[in-house]
Amino acid sequence: MSGLILENEVIERCAPTLAGLKSATLFNYTFSDIETLGEDIDALNANLNPKGVYVRALKVKGEQALIYVFRYSHLSRELSEEETKDFLKECGYKDNSVEYCIRKLILKLKDNDCFPHEIGLFLGYPLEDVKDFIEYKGKCYKCCGIWKVYHNAEDKIKLFEKYNKCCFIYRDVFMSGRTIAQMTVSA
Repeated sequence: MSGLILENEVIERCAPTLAGLKSATLFNYTFSDIETLGEDIDALNANLNPKGVYVRALKVKGEQALIYVFRYSHLSRELSEEETKDFLKECGYKDNSVEYCIRKLILKLKDNDCFPHEIGLFLGYPLEDVKDFIEYKGKCYKCCGIWKVYHNAEDKIKLFEKYNKCCFIYRDVFMSGRTIAQMTVSA
């Protein structure tokens, strides 16, 4: 039963990632026991990894897990962009490989109750918006949707609307009986 709860949360919160529109999504998940959580994540990975989508618990505290759902190929491409590599280097990342960066992010999350600001890059947010979020301390943004937008607000509003429509469609399709594997676009 709990596996279905996590799967439902992934559909509900990660539809744009499952559809290939967004590189990653992060959400808090309440679980009842850590062993079952691991089994549920393993079951999701068995269904999603062949499609290029991966699920990880980045942080577990009490009965809360920070669940990260990502498209490996998208994340690899985004972390390899020169400006992003330079920025991550300034943030203490010595390598831009997906595995290294996720391990480093996990360490940073473990040591802090706050999110490191570069986490936006792990979620597909534009570098310019991540940098300005840091510079302006989360203020002076042009609009706010999945992230605070500092550049190209009209385009980002349309993108947020596309993400919302995707979530609505995925919810309906899932409720009609399609499986998460059937709904996940291959990389």
